[in-house]
Amino acid sequence: MPNPWTGTGNPYTREEVVARLRATLDRGESILAAGAGIGISAKFLEQGGADLIIIYNSGRFRMAGHGSTAGLMAYSDANAVAMEIGEYEVLPIVKETPVICGVHASDPRRRMWHWLGKVKEMGFSGVNNFPTHAIVDGNFRQVLEETGMSFSHEVEMVALASQMDLFSIVYVATAEESEAMAKAGADAIIAHVGTTIGGSIGVTDASCTIEDAAKRTQEVCDAAKSVRDDIFLLSHGGPICGPDDAAYINQHTDAVGFVGASSLERIAFEQSLLKLTREFKQIPVRSR
Repeated sequence: MPNPWTGTGNPYTREEVVARLRATLDRGESILAAGAGIGISAKFLEQGGADLIIIYNSGRFRMAGHGSTAGLMAYSDANAVAMEIGEYEVLPIVKETPVICGVHASDPRRRMWHWLGKVKEMGFSGVNNFPTHAIVDGNFRQVLEETGMSFSHEVEMVALASQMDLFSIVYVATAEESEAMAKAGADAIIAHVGTTIGGSIGVTDASCTIEDAAKRTQEVCDAAKSVRDDIFLLSHGGPICGPDDAAYINQHTDAVGFVGASSLERIAFEQSLLKLTREFKQIPVRSR
């Protein structure tokens, strides 16, 4: 059904978002979900044909010139930042593309059912689990798990979102996390294979090969499909940073699309602004 107040656009029901993504696949197109940290990004991501626009706090850091991993640190209130970007920059400018809100589900100060109610009331059509503890590993991950800030809170958030008719598109890093999210009712699962390489602040040594990314993505896909066969399976991160990379993953795994944040928003700004600035600087002046 259309938005009851405007007749079109957000918020969409969960069923409507799913139907839109199914239509994309029926047209033989790959699904593209895109992260936006500012309004102008969202405006042109929509015009470019993105199927979903995701708002999370790392977008603000990314578009301020910092690494997206800053969104995992205690530099701001992740939930408040995502809500603010959505309310004042993205939701007012996006016309029809479903807009998804990043939710830090393990924030101990939030009653998650209450926060998701606010997310829905704001006009978002779904949720994403970012910041996510799925991409934290080692001893620190174990500390988080043992001290009440575990990945399980993200799974619980997705289960709540499903009950509240919010579409959910979630990051996972392992087969176990993928299976848990599928059981919780996630509509789309993203195989997160690490921080994006490339550009001025992308990772270099802290990345895997494209072959390893495909292997890890397929493990996530297999785990999700072992629970349900109606989940959209997507890839993200690491060496999957351009259209050719995303095409490789689609061809070598069961993934049917890509989630781009730094690979779309940050690198596009870096490359285009650098090129355009240099072109302006090369303009000659008349001899005096």
